[in-house]
Amino acid sequence: MWEKKDPTKPQPAQTPATHDSARDMRATVNFGKSIVIKGEVTGHEDLTIDGKVEGKVSLREHNLTVGKNGRLNAELVAKRIIIMGHVTGNVCASEKVELLEGGQLEGDITAPRLSIADGAHFRGKVDMEGGEHASVHADAVASIAGKVSA
Repeated sequence: MWEKKDPTKPQPAQTPATHDSARDMRATVNFGKSIVIKGEVTGHEDLTIDGKVEGKVSLREHNLTVGKNGRLNAELVAKRIIIMGHVTGNVCASEKVELLEGGQLEGDITAPRLSIADGAHFRGKVDMEGGEHASVHADAVASIAGKVSA
């Protein structure tokens, strides 16, 4: 009735029971509220920031979440951007920007879709160009910003 497992015998691989197994297995990196980064953050996985960042965050094919404790003075580029903390800087998403309750954004948004919840604060302009245009626009903004500050 009960079978004892032999440690030398290979065990069958177990797969998650959910239909979103690829999403469940996707890595998400978390920066806690005591982390401070100055410079450029790039990566190929989802990222949640609850700390402070000054510079640029670029996750073109992945999701970026700014947690409630997140304080960013940065340009943000990602597939999907969710803001619950405070962001000062331009935001560019190829899919969607979500500004949740308590979130604050002071800067321009370029994204094909935008959601702003009650209780959120936004000051800036919105450009709802989609897909590739959003990425090109973000590169142009970075280039112009570099020339102006030089």
